[in-house]
Amino acid sequence: MQILIATGNAHKFNELLQILPRSNQAGEVICYKNLADFSSFVPPEETGATLEENACLKAVSAARATGLITLSDDTGLEVDALNGAPGVHTARYAGENADAAANNSRLLAALQNVPTAKRTARFRTVACLAFPNGKVELCEGKVEGSITTQYHGANGFGYDPIFYVTEKEKTFAELSANEKNEVSHRGRAFRLLAKYILQLNG
Repeated sequence: MQILIATGNAHKFNELLQILPRSNQAGEVICYKNLADFSSFVPPEETGATLEENACLKAVSAARATGLITLSDDTGLEVDALNGAPGVHTARYAGENADAAANNSRLLAALQNVPTAKRTARFRTVACLAFPNGKVELCEGKVEGSITTQYHGANGFGYDPIFYVTEKEKTFAELSANEKNEVSHRGRAFRLLAKYILQLNG
């Protein structure tokens, strides 16, 4: 059975491979593909006003274009002192072509005068399982934390070095891959979605 993970982000793809089931309940092996396997497919612009809309937009368009059951997600970092920003703009907070370093720098600058106690934030992921016929299943996961004042740790990607996970008392970047997957927003969302994957038949 083939399932497409609609991302071109190698870090995210590898992270999801550690979370998702490798076979269904019938014992059929699941082979996960990513967008690198479908170079002719051009992902749609993420024009949704919510994480749910963006997750569905990506998954549904890829499922229809490839004929494969498709997984996608959209993640938002919601910082209370910034009224929930960057939210749906998390991946492009510093601009359309911004990298992680630029996004992190802009966020730290925006919070420069905010005291530690008021730097609370959460990561929220909405995961979507889409079928070629347009049917979708949605699951949500979130993790509470805060934004640090400087970088900590060398693991992970994106905002991981500056997102302090309350229940682990470390940043995501200070956790191993397994530790991160245990508590991460993405891990929680896709573990919920896994129950639908297990029921699929090839």
